Amino acid sequence: MAIREIKNAELFVWTDIDPQYEQDFNLWYDREHMEERVAIEGFQWARRYRNVSNDARRYLALYRTENIGTFGTASYRKAFESQTDWSNRNFERMTNTKRRVMHVVQEGGFGLGAAVAMITLPSKDIDAPVVNPVLATVSKLDGVLSLHCMSPDETLSMPLPSEDPTTRSLEAVIVIDATTVSAAEAAAETMLDQLELSGDRSMVFNLIWELRTEDLQKIAAANAA
Repeated sequence: MAIREIKNAELFVWTDIDPQYEQDFNLWYDREHMEERVAIEGFQWARRYRNVSNDARRYLALYRTENIGTFGTASYRKAFESQTDWSNRNFERMTNTKRRVMHVVQEGGFGLGAAVAMITLPSKDIDAPVVNPVLATVSKLDGVLSLHCMSPDETLSMPLPSEDPTTRSLEAVIVIDATTVSAAEAAAETMLDQLELSGDRSMVFNLIWELRTEDLQKIAAANAA
């Protein structure tokens, strides 16, 4: 699997939710928020995941954009500054949230997996000479499909209400797509071992669903016909 440099970006939101509001939280994401964000000019897809490693921050959402400039457009600012009432209620209910705008600096392989391993690095930057040989090893594991590495943008990573900005930590993140949870776990274990990282720096998630820009375009075209 060749590792290639790219210029895309991603919005990364990793959060927990008060259990009494969890049903509404999921309905909001699935019936409003994902579609609303993917409709923004420059967005390409959105994916939702559920943590299967432990109960810390149960939900992860990733939103791929064409580039980091998408987060400075009038279209994005309008969506960010004009939240719906449903959105504002759920933002207030989210707990222990990490919201980051990420530079996607490199990726390898192809395909969307049923599970992902996520590894957080001690620095906000990807040390490619150190990390890439490990990624090459991981890419050869059975069930590993693709991977991408992200570095947070400090200025654009404005925290949501549940994160204290004074204690915010900015960390680079590696996401590895795999066919099964066990394959994702094996990839995470290899990363931790070879990079000499502690166990709390990895997490495994199940894919909930994906929404792509072309899905919305097809619906719009069908409705207009």
